[in-house]
Amino acid sequence: MEQRGPTVSVIILNYRSPQVAVNCVEALQKQSMVDNLEIILVDNSSEDDSIGVFRNRLSKWDNVQLVETPKNTGFGSGYNYGVRYASGKYLLINNPAKTLPDDGIERLVEKIESDDSIGILAPELRHPDGSHRLSPRKYPTPLDIVIKRTWLQHIFPKKVMQYLQTDRDPGTERDVDWIAGGCFMISKELFTSLEGFDDRFFLFFEDTDLCRRCNNAGKRVVYYPAVSGSDKKRRLSEGGTWMTLSTKIGRSHLTSAIKYFWKWRKA
Repeated sequence: MEQRGPTVSVIILNYRSPQVAVNCVEALQKQSMVDNLEIILVDNSSEDDSIGVFRNRLSKWDNVQLVETPKNTGFGSGYNYGVRYASGKYLLINNPAKTLPDDGIERLVEKIESDDSIGILAPELRHPDGSHRLSPRKYPTPLDIVIKRTWLQHIFPKKVMQYLQTDRDPGTERDVDWIAGGCFMISKELFTSLEGFDDRFFLFFEDTDLCRRCNNAGKRVVYYPAVSGSDKKRRLSEGGTWMTLSTKIGRSHLTSAIKYFWKWRKA
């Protein structure tokens, strides 16, 4: 049966960063397959001027749909809300800070359609200085998280290397446990069958959990550096022990870690 509607629904989640989201939408309009895209911009109850900015800056494009969540119930929940409005065969879950090359989405579609064993397909991401975003990772253990976020990383560098896979060639395509970075493609059918992101994770570990469920469902999580996008340098999860305990974001990371390890305690 002939495919109707857009091939790809790009889901972008905004929270109090309207200019970054506008830049992302503008970049998407340059995609080689823009005529087969729909862009769903979700405002996650920012309670600032985001909606006004979007209506002023983005109303000229018919392929952009703006939706607003009733309240902010978290990162994964916000994306789940946007997927309700998606009509594409594939979803591109795209953090607004991530930008793909102009043929990036088309090449991701070609790759995922070439092999039905692929469940989640993620591009390489690079920072403005050319360094790699350490996206491909192995499933974390509680010790991995503790070491990575404390002075213990200097005592156990091999553990950090194994978790972040810094000993692997970032230019080599491979199957991975999970992908960090907020930019990946998945069929809407598979995302729906997996019941999307687990809403219990307000922020962090929702991507780890989704990839784990994808692998358990017999579908591969593939890191695909043939497509290379850009990402900002600083990330929400940065910081050491004091940052973890003293900030709301840090405490969210800790809370989600506890939920994740409890959920998968028998794995």
